[in-house]
Amino acid sequence: MPPEPSRKPRSDALYNRRRILEAARAAFAEKGIEVSMTEIAQRAGVGIATLYRHFPAKEELITGTFSEQLQTCVGALHSALDDPDPWRGFCGFVEQLCVLQVQDRGFNSVFRAAFSGGELFEQERIRAENAFAELARRAKAAGRLRPDFVRDDLTLVIMANSGITADSREDALAAARRLSSYFIQAFRAAPELGALPPAPRLGPHPALRGVNWQNPSATSG
Repeated sequence: MPPEPSRKPRSDALYNRRRILEAARAAFAEKGIEVSMTEIAQRAGVGIATLYRHFPAKEELITGTFSEQLQTCVGALHSALDDPDPWRGFCGFVEQLCVLQVQDRGFNSVFRAAFSGGELFEQERIRAENAFAELARRAKAAGRLRPDFVRDDLTLVIMANSGITADSREDALAAARRLSSYFIQAFRAAPELGALPPAPRLGPHPALRGVNWQNPSATSG
């Protein structure tokens, strides 16, 4: 007897899942990932049991919500790597990351935090961090990015940019672009300015603790 074909999700289940993801995306963008599952269910117009049926753990909801944005980030990184001018690619990505962060308040927390669920999400984030390491290496090799730049300097950008508050979306985006320009000028290779203080240890993604920033394809033992 041939096996029964797998059932397709019911249309109402797909509709509820879409509503939950849309509500979660709006809530995370507005308040960050600390927003409660109960509030997300209320925003989506579904019961809390329905939410947990689709997303048994909050981490699964977070990864489901932000996987698209992370893919956008990875795409921006690879566009930057395709730029024949590595410094221009580096600067363009830093600005785009700041803009994305202002548009989605929860995204920076997701990008930095390590969650156990969502293998594809984890792989995309690792790809993003490795791609940025390569982008920085190329900008240094071109003599445009200061040689003492480290991965945690990007984390400082994210942390500073997350503090932006404004009365309108337009003002917030303008502030993010201005702040990114300040950072970019600070990142420019300028030997006459002297060395920076020691870099902080802000905690790279666990999978990237062995990444060599001068040669991302090599790892330390």
